[in-house]
Amino acid sequence: MGSGLRADVNLVSGSVFGGSDYFGINVNDIMNSDGSFDFEDDTKKFPSNANNFFLNADIVLPSFMFNLTKKSSIGIITRARANFNINNINGELYEAIADDFDSDDDFRFDSKNLNGTVHSWAEVGVAYGRILMEKPNHVLKGGVTLKYLLGAGSLFMSSPGLEGNYVQSTETLTTQGQLNYGTSQDFDDDDIDFSNLTSGFGLDLGFTYQWYTDRENDDLPTYKDPYKLKIGISVTDIGAINYDNSTVTRYDLNATVNTDDFDDDTEDFLDSNYQNTETDETAKIKLPTALHLLVDYRLTKKWFVSAQADLSMVKKGSELSTSALNTVTVAPRLETKWFSFYAPLSYRQYDDVSFGGGIRLGPLTVGSGSVFTNLLSDSSKTTDVYVGLKIPLYR
Repeated sequence: MGSGLRADVNLVSGSVFGGSDYFGINVNDIMNSDGSFDFEDDTKKFPSNANNFFLNADIVLPSFMFNLTKKSSIGIITRARANFNINNINGELYEAIADDFDSDDDFRFDSKNLNGTVHSWAEVGVAYGRILMEKPNHVLKGGVTLKYLLGAGSLFMSSPGLEGNYVQSTETLTTQGQLNYGTSQDFDDDDIDFSNLTSGFGLDLGFTYQWYTDRENDDLPTYKDPYKLKIGISVTDIGAINYDNSTVTRYDLNATVNTDDFDDDTEDFLDSNYQNTETDETAKIKLPTALHLLVDYRLTKKWFVSAQADLSMVKKGSELSTSALNTVTVAPRLETKWFSFYAPLSYRQYDDVSFGGGIRLGPLTVGSGSVFTNLLSDSSKTTDVYVGLKIPLYR
């Protein structure tokens, strides 16, 4: 569809992206630890009344795109994905739970909007793109991907009105509020099984505008006359998966309990100390819907600079959903037919500035949006890595 490719075949690609505003990582400490690095003991902590945790893993399996006509293309995309979010947890409470309440200090906490979701699913998508308008200096393209979702399961929790305090001298925890904890049928977040799947539907939608300064007529293919400016907008991951027969347990947290027998099993501790009711319900887990904005400017024939914003469209604190990390990135890049190099500088949610790099060498792409920051900083709050292998078939 107006590109220099007859077809594009993705063999396999994958990425992992995670972060938190609770702890900062020193990658050099990990590399020099000989495997003894402990995330609980060897990281800098930044506890607040509303800490957050995020992890996203994405594997794109064999997929392809090919041109139908000069103005349209079609593709098939297969993916496996997993998202994890914990939002608005009090940092001191999290640390106390992680340390089995082996704390030397009293503390109070207010986590009235605490919620978290783990969700794993696969996708099979059919993508269609088309040139909607083509004039000598202006080209408008649009595309849509319809996705059949295959949910592997979810774990979710929320705690409206949670607040309380911990007294170290008596090892007692006093709480108010309620905790809702649920899992889809037979879901185990330590051993995700894609053999028992639940179906759903999703949608991606996007448009790009390209401006050409020297293109005299639309008979010349756009890929032979490079654009000066490209602007893109898209919304991804519209949709949800309904999990019938999900088990939801509601705990009444209005109590004072002793923590000296807490043994790293939070569910057993809750069951033993708080009144609860268990029901079977339908859980509608929403996808991490996000808005993406792109401006890409060609400086010279091979040098570009781009600015991109990735913004979550899921309201923070929204139950039964995962969300993307808000990120704004500026990236210069060198791009040729068989080689590319780029160096993204990003401002990410959790007040984290990240600097990374990546290369494309023939069919192989590898990089990280935070590799240099992770190596130089002693308290990086986000980290990511991606790798891809594909076969481009040029015209």
